[in-house]
Amino acid sequence: MIEQDTIRLLRECDAGIKMGVSAIEEVMDYVENRDMKKYLDRCKNDHEKLENEIQVLLDEFHDDGKDPNAMAKGMSWLKTNVKLAVNESDNTVADLITDGCNMGVKSLSRYLNQYKAADERSKDITKRLVTLEEKLAQDVRQFL
Repeated sequence: MIEQDTIRLLRECDAGIKMGVSAIEEVMDYVENRDMKKYLDRCKNDHEKLENEIQVLLDEFHDDGKDPNAMAKGMSWLKTNVKLAVNESDNTVADLITDGCNMGVKSLSRYLNQYKAADERSKDITKRLVTLEEKLAQDVRQFL
């Protein structure tokens, strides 16, 4: 049970990080404010560091991880591009990033509750990922 919950939790974190990095990359060309670019770039780098940690743990379990749900990724791409086509502004980017962070925190919190038997290392990574998402949402509020 512990091993299965650990793998499942790590997979969800893996998919969430891939989704978050992809979302940041999608909006980066639309950002004009240097501080906002710095926040997004720092968060992307922090996500990629956590991704490396997750991959090491998944390798221990001989697991390949998980890609984001294709439907969720497609809907995110569509929402991003429609909103930015209407209004290419830092305000729009901040709004999209805030929504994405909030969805990530909600999902990760649900997975922490769902996979209670996961080991402490995977729970710690999940909590650090939640903290990253919360911090980015807070950092970009000034651009809303």
